[in-house]
Amino acid sequence: MRMRIVFFGTPDFAVPPLLTLLNSEHEVLAVITRPDKPRGRGRHLISSPVKQEAQKVGLRILQPVNVKEVTFIKELKSLNPSVIIVVAYGQILPSEIIHLPPYGCINLHASLLPKYRGAAPINWAIINEEDKTGVTTMLMDEGMDTGTVLLQVEVKIEEDDTAGSLSDKLSRIGADILIQTLKGLEHGNLKPMPQAGKVSYAPLLKKTDGLIIWNKTASELYNLIRGTNPWPGAYSFLEGGRVKILRAEIIDGDGESGVISEVTKDKLLVGAGKGLISILEIQAEGKSAMPINVFLQGRKIKHGMRFYEKPMD
Repeated sequence: MRMRIVFFGTPDFAVPPLLTLLNSEHEVLAVITRPDKPRGRGRHLISSPVKQEAQKVGLRILQPVNVKEVTFIKELKSLNPSVIIVVAYGQILPSEIIHLPPYGCINLHASLLPKYRGAAPINWAIINEEDKTGVTTMLMDEGMDTGTVLLQVEVKIEEDDTAGSLSDKLSRIGADILIQTLKGLEHGNLKPMPQAGKVSYAPLLKKTDGLIIWNKTASELYNLIRGTNPWPGAYSFLEGGRVKILRAEIIDGDGESGVISEVTKDKLLVGAGKGLISILEIQAEGKSAMPINVFLQGRKIKHGMRFYEKPMD
């Protein structure tokens, strides 16, 4: 059966699921995405990744400031969807929308619910050193990621995964299980099951969550660097300027927390609470990201210099 779908989504994570639905037997009636935002020095309005893809194929696009707006809900009802798909949209839907379509609202969430309910499950799974995560499709209710589970797929977190690379992986896998979920609902052989297990939360990341606290272990710092890449980025202060550390590796050994213990033309080792961090890629304020050997060229970085947790006068 051909489902009539309204798709709610905003960031890059939601693009592969949208494209997969567009290439399926189902009909995407419209895309709902967040309003354009001013960005950059010129404060130009930038469309969401989902809107950009929807425009390419001429889909109807709605961008309500608030999904509780009466005019928006009226327009949504006029579309008469059989199901609503929600993928990282960015607003909590009211009951009137959740119970609108016959097949309900299906949310694709990037964790093995009930673990990591909330806005940043991929980041926190890496920061907290989880060895696995996954994707879940669930039938939405009025709570925050509390709905009944339809399908789940477990995914291993590789040692070199960043939030960006893991997001890409989970998005592709999630797109596939969305199709499986729709098929199961059509055939009536997919039974929603209550969430089972320990509940944990993944609050929205703030820029300050990327601050490197150097007395943490090298393992903890490594996971912070991976879990905040590409945003907000793990950062510290060196020679009075803010730098983002984009890639690093753990090195055996000891050193004073935040202090450079070894520097060569292509290597920079920094002490942690336990172990050492070798910085592989770094980004100085106002500059592009660069490998550590390029960063070190022309800079008088010496053994014993310190990374700080706030700007120094």
